[in-house]
Amino acid sequence: MKRKLSKYSDEDLLILLRGSRKESEEAFTEIYDRYAIKVNAYCRTIIGNKDEAEDIFQETFIRFYQNVKIEHPKSTIIGYLIKIARNLCLNFKRDKKQAVSIDNLDFSIPADISFEDKELNDLILVAIDLLDSETKEVITLRVFNDMSYNEIAETIGITSARARYLVYNGKQKIKQILDPYIKDIYKY
Repeated sequence: MKRKLSKYSDEDLLILLRGSRKESEEAFTEIYDRYAIKVNAYCRTIIGNKDEAEDIFQETFIRFYQNVKIEHPKSTIIGYLIKIARNLCLNFKRDKKQAVSIDNLDFSIPADISFEDKELNDLILVAIDLLDSETKEVITLRVFNDMSYNEIAETIGITSARARYLVYNGKQKIKQILDPYIKDIYKY
């Protein structure tokens, strides 16, 4: 009978990853189930192309599995995964010298959402795409991955004060970009 690992803490899962093959596979599956959506969303936001982001997403979990058996992460599991994904994304962008495009972003929108809300969601994604790469990355980690400022700082190598500033500044820029559109959408 398969063990129920959903109640295990991340620390317990890391210990199991170093156990027998069966324990390791079960722990890895639980970690994947917990964090795949967040890592995938991060990769898609940073890369902008669904297929290329999917490759990086898969490589992130492969590297995580290989590295976590050798060294214990100094951060949370999600922080460690995002750090791996970030490095892979930066390497990809450097190698391809490609600009991130909003056209290929894939964020799920519920079917019952109104036209105005869909339009607003599209506008928000466009506004995020207009931010500089560092601010876009921090906004993505904070808003879409729900990471704390300390986790963001540790993941991308900045201070938590800088992360807080970038999130605040990014939100202000997004509001400024969206202000005329929001007024137009909701004037009726």
